[in-house]
Amino acid sequence: MLKRQNPSTPEHSRDLAADGGALSMSHNDSRSFFNLSQLVLSAGQIKPSPALKHSKITYFEVEIVDVQSKKQICIVDKVPPASTVLDVKHKFHKACPQWYPSRVGLQLERNGPFLKDSISIQSLAVSSIITLYFTDLGQQVGWTTFFLTEYTGPLLIYLLFYIRLSTIYDQVESRKNFRHPVVHLACFCHCLHYIRHLLETLFVHKFSEGHTPLKNMIKGCAFYWGFTSWIAYYINHPRYTPPSFGHKQVSYAALAFLMCEAGNHFINVALAHQTNSGNRTCFPSPTYNPFTWLFLLVSCPNYTYEAGSWISFTVMTQTLPVGIFAFLMVIQMSLWAQKKHKLYLKRFYPEVRRKAAMIPIIF
Repeated sequence: MLKRQNPSTPEHSRDLAADGGALSMSHNDSRSFFNLSQLVLSAGQIKPSPALKHSKITYFEVEIVDVQSKKQICIVDKVPPASTVLDVKHKFHKACPQWYPSRVGLQLERNGPFLKDSISIQSLAVSSIITLYFTDLGQQVGWTTFFLTEYTGPLLIYLLFYIRLSTIYDQVESRKNFRHPVVHLACFCHCLHYIRHLLETLFVHKFSEGHTPLKNMIKGCAFYWGFTSWIAYYINHPRYTPPSFGHKQVSYAALAFLMCEAGNHFINVALAHQTNSGNRTCFPSPTYNPFTWLFLLVSCPNYTYEAGSWISFTVMTQTLPVGIFAFLMVIQMSLWAQKKHKLYLKRFYPEVRRKAAMIPIIF
């Protein structure tokens, strides 16, 4: 290859003249290699092939398909890679105003889970076109509205029965019968319970993003409001009879109720202020507050205290409607506790692996 090199260029001639024209064979080889290197370097940086140059996607196209009919609804174009599922919902809402973001459910697969609003679009893409399946979730309400509505109803309904409206009870019979002190105590405890829930909803709880279907709020209100009406009607009835064991039964049950209410509040505060260790959220640990010591035994002590409140209220009033309500609440909260316990095992395995969900040993 070096023998075929043509040294007749002006630059090469000047180099030979400067060196006196007497170059050895090895020196000529080195000079030829140097000239070849200079030629390559002077040509500039090697240009990438068109495929590599355009391999970086600047925008995505999101195809929205109806999950039932499999028909295309619209295409959301020019979606930046940094966008989230919530951004796509807002763009979809502009194209189809009848579906606002909170009622739009998007799935990567027809039978897959709904995508969270915080998921990045780039993490879902395998090409520049992404297909998402749309489901109308129905009319939605925020979590704060959900709980405020659910808890305000029982508070007001109970007070209406407590003042013994003429449309509910016979006024003549109401005036004749003396109200036992447990009736007033029950009204205080019941109102305290729901006032605590309302205040914690506003100032303590940290709700996750998103909404819940309106039908869920209707079902929750029907359950709480309906049972409150039944409970309040019996306790405030003029013919209501006090508990069998009298003052002792009422006093001990009321004390247990207040302790459970206090414990529930302190547990909710601890859950709302979970400590962080580096980039990892740590499970709440017991503090000097004795009400938080229940964290040593169970992973969901707020449900334990909630169940204790209603069991204590049942013993204090000794009425069948309260007992049925407490029984259903214990079942429901045990299911919630088991579900949360499984999530806690994934997130905080070392801290909760030896704990029960709600009630030690049983749940």
